[in-house]
Amino acid sequence: MRNPLRKRLLRELISEFGKYLVIFLFLAATIGFVSGFLVAGGSMIKAYDESFEKYNIEDGHFVLEEKADEEVISELEKGGVSIYLDFYHEVDVDSDLNKTIDSVLRIFSERTEVNLVCLMEGELPTAPDEIAIDRMYAQNNQIAVNDIIEAGGRDLTVTGLVALSDYSALFTDNGDMMFDAVKFGVAVMTKDGAGAFGPSGLHYSYSWKYKEAPKDTIEEKDKSDNLMKGLAVQAKISGYVPRYANQAIQFTGDDMGGDRTMMIVLLYILIVILAFVFSVTIRHTIVREAAVIGTLRASGYTKGELLRHYLAMPLLVTLLAAIVGNVLGYTVFKFMVAGMYYNSYSLPTYETVWNGEAFWLTTVVPLVIMSITNVISLMRSLSLSPLQFIRRDLSRTKHKKAVRLPNFRFFTRFRLRIIFQNRANYMTLFAGIIFANILMLFGMMMSPLLSHYQDEALANMIAEYQYVLKYPVELESEKAEKYNVTSLKTREEGFEEEAVTVYGIEENSRYVDWDLPETGVIISDGFAEKYKLREGDFVTLREEFGEKQYTFQVGKIQDYPAMLAVFLSAEQYRDVFERKEDDFNGYFSDEKLTEIKEEYIASCITEDDLTKVSRQLTVSMGKMFSMVNVFAVVLAALLIYLLTRLILEQNTGSISMVKILGYRNGEIGRLYLLATTWVVIISIGISLFVSTEIIRLIYREMMKGFSGWLTLYIDSKIYGEMFLMGMAVYLMVALLQFRKIQRIPMDEALKNVE
Repeated sequence: MRNPLRKRLLRELISEFGKYLVIFLFLAATIGFVSGFLVAGGSMIKAYDESFEKYNIEDGHFVLEEKADEEVISELEKGGVSIYLDFYHEVDVDSDLNKTIDSVLRIFSERTEVNLVCLMEGELPTAPDEIAIDRMYAQNNQIAVNDIIEAGGRDLTVTGLVALSDYSALFTDNGDMMFDAVKFGVAVMTKDGAGAFGPSGLHYSYSWKYKEAPKDTIEEKDKSDNLMKGLAVQAKISGYVPRYANQAIQFTGDDMGGDRTMMIVLLYILIVILAFVFSVTIRHTIVREAAVIGTLRASGYTKGELLRHYLAMPLLVTLLAAIVGNVLGYTVFKFMVAGMYYNSYSLPTYETVWNGEAFWLTTVVPLVIMSITNVISLMRSLSLSPLQFIRRDLSRTKHKKAVRLPNFRFFTRFRLRIIFQNRANYMTLFAGIIFANILMLFGMMMSPLLSHYQDEALANMIAEYQYVLKYPVELESEKAEKYNVTSLKTREEGFEEEAVTVYGIEENSRYVDWDLPETGVIISDGFAEKYKLREGDFVTLREEFGEKQYTFQVGKIQDYPAMLAVFLSAEQYRDVFERKEDDFNGYFSDEKLTEIKEEYIASCITEDDLTKVSRQLTVSMGKMFSMVNVFAVVLAALLIYLLTRLILEQNTGSISMVKILGYRNGEIGRLYLLATTWVVIISIGISLFVSTEIIRLIYREMMKGFSGWLTLYIDSKIYGEMFLMGMAVYLMVALLQFRKIQRIPMDEALKNVE
């Protein structure tokens, strides 16, 4: 015999259509985006993983100060590696031909053996005055195929847009905190075209591939270390980066994997919150239909049958939302997510692949979460006897007394009673507002944080130009000041190794006016924050291309957000690193030093270098921050709407009764809606503090994976904006609920008189 309870499902869907439609649309959109994220991300990761073999990506590369002899290369290859020349020129570029240098290109000769190129659009260059540039660099600088750019003083025609397999993230230097696809790009030219630049900006780079691939990362590190030791004996190294430590190659894969985990966690938190909303709704329905449930139980219906009946609607809505969401994920959202990845990374062309795991994670797991949450709630609610249901005696504790309230005004006590009677609903609302405000705070704080970081970095610049030299070069200019600099590596448990810049500052420096401590060294505030260092602590660093270690005592912590840095006096620097008095390798200057030949300059740090983090994150993540804010506002509106509606439904009889007693709609609204207003105001206020502390924890863990440090900064006006946005959302919902109060008839109070 067909179960007659099934007929009630359609009636319930029609009567509660507005509520279920809102939940369905929100769930479908969220599941759709996460599904698209997993599908596009999975396809991207598959293409990324396959690119190592498809494009024969290097196992590492090193840069020498001079071209290596054939004997050196032969000796190195005896160690089980194949060495490939991969020289490049780093040249200034005027991309829009306005006579102003706006970026830098790293130009490689055509590649045929290692680190092959993926052509995205157009053609590869065939003439000396043609060039193919990185697709993302071209996009950020509004360069199209057939455009002309000026690079290294030459007019070059862009014949194609490419992705270099060893530059999926455009890191200028491996020690940088963030890649830079706006002011930095990579490109390929013909051998003759690249050679025409001459020695200017030429870097002697060599890639290597192991003849026998390492079994794991440990063996890969051992092989890499042995190669570096052998190389250090025979040549002067200016750069050495094994593949496992190469951010230009590895950062993309690590970041895409981290994004995947974050999106899944956010989806499941959201499902749990909505599951609690459903469970509160079902409990209200059970209270309203208690006599019917008691009659059905007395007529022979089991708890299991009733449990399945009340569980059907939440699971049906979730299942439909999951199916529609997955369809949207494969058709609409996957392109949106792919576009987000292509806005951040120089990835090769990818093909969408079926992702069974994505379907499982966005369909089966949400259904399981929804089932478990509501089954627990239903089993507790349906455990009473049939007689208790018929009598509407649903209380589990006998002789339960009302909470004694202080001698407040009648309306105040009335509103407090409403809050106590609906505390489960309000607790769910409170949890939802906290979750929404965590998302909103993260989205709203990032742009001001990046702007603040940029302002602080520029305000604390040592000099407009920091030249790092390959060889000491004496200058007659009095505006230039000598200094020493070297790069060391951190060795801290729980952190990835990263570069720390160590400066040796001349006495009475015109550029660094800090008082150097008598004992110990100065460290940058970001260094201190990241590794939780205080004055008097000791920090150990090691050589970048060796095993020698140096231990420094922290004498002072100085505001210098640009990088992780250590500052010593020039005399102390020479003692520590065993340098002669006339041995220096850098100049500070507020003017460009044109008298230094390009071939003597290893690098030059300018304003563009110090602002690349904020610039790139704004370009890559700006749209994402806005999407997070919109999602948080919609989530808050959804929860406030559903739960305030539920509270009014639970109090329909009481509202009808006070209408009979002569209360006007406005007075009733102040009674019931003002109670919710109190809860919303308190919830938003508390959530601002709670979300801040949670963001502090999340932010620190997130930044531990970055090279460098961005000090957490939350603009105080954000809290005011969040509060006003939350109240604006509540005001719109309250107006909708006031209309519902107006529609409650007076005879509602007479329907369930006992």
